[in-house]
Amino acid sequence: MIEKKIGDRVIRLVEGDITDMEVEAFVFDITEDVKLGTGYGGAITIRGGKTIQEELDGIGSCPTGEAIITKAGKMKAKHIIHLNGPKFYEEDEEGKLRRATKNALKRADENKIKQLAFPPVGTGLYQVDLKLCADVMVDTVAKHLKGKTALQEVLFVALDPREYQPLKAKIQGGAGDVGRQGASRRRNRPLGRFGHHGLRVHPTTVLDIQFSSRW
Repeated sequence: MIEKKIGDRVIRLVEGDITDMEVEAFVFDITEDVKLGTGYGGAITIRGGKTIQEELDGIGSCPTGEAIITKAGKMKAKHIIHLNGPKFYEEDEEGKLRRATKNALKRADENKIKQLAFPPVGTGLYQVDLKLCADVMVDTVAKHLKGKTALQEVLFVALDPREYQPLKAKIQGGAGDVGRQGASRRRNRPLGRFGHHGLRVHPTTVLDIQFSSRW
């Protein structure tokens, strides 16, 4: 485990399944129609029960860059903060990721949450660059923890070494200005390990998934 102190608060990096962690709340990257879908969304439904999707249906939508909160049903966590991050190279990827992260932190403070876990948002099939994601999210969280907040601990949860290493480098290197990282991202990044809402896919299936999802 890697950790960095921000005053009397802490950022920690761990490896595991965010949907099966004993945390007060965790973040899930959702689409505007607020459907949990498959992959991590499917794990949320299986572990938490149908009441989570029912609560989301009552909310109705979550525009890009925004965040909403629900209870976590039967899961180990008490709450899920659903943010809608950038997807598939859309314009202002960096700004949308920063805004979504900020709004997730706001929802946590509004609900007096002290412990919150983030995944590396959008770095599967949605193709957000891992270094960009680490830079934006760690800097945004560090800045938030320096201010007035109920949060005492923020975890970044990596599924595997691919996700872990960029976050580790950023946390150990310190939070700073992201600068022009977003402008330097490459369009020919390799396909992520997960598809729509985290569905595991083979690279040859990407066109079918993109067309069927209308993205």
